[in-house]
Amino acid sequence: MKFLHKTKRNTPSIIIVSLIDVLMVVLIFLVVSTTFKEQLPAISLSLPAARNAGNTVVSTSKSLIVSIRARAPHLRLNGRSITINELAGIFETRKAQNPSVTLTIQADKDAPFGKVISVRDEARGAGITNIHAQVRIPGDR
Repeated sequence: MKFLHKTKRNTPSIIIVSLIDVLMVVLIFLVVSTTFKEQLPAISLSLPAARNAGNTVVSTSKSLIVSIRARAPHLRLNGRSITINELAGIFETRKAQNPSVTLTIQADKDAPFGKVISVRDEARGAGITNIHAQVRIPGDR
């Protein structure tokens, strides 16, 4: 019985130079086929600056000012507490007196959003279309 001799095998060698060549070809292909982001066309605008940006004055003779506070009672009309049903009647009365009446809704930052929507819906129901909204941050007066 003759057994095979154990011969020492050589470890396979990887030719690294050819791998680098293939990698360079792939890299060149990627660079050539990539589309570079072009600059988007833009318009240069110079907007006018407001001199009294924070000092908006709304005349109370033609407008209604509804304040919505974070704590109950939430709704106030020109400084007095009011319910949403009373507000609807006042909106209809003022719209009948002055068709171009303006409504300003001043809401605290933490005021319930549902109240803001309710006031807006009542105003739209009364036919008031000129509605402005302002957010009051605590500490602003």
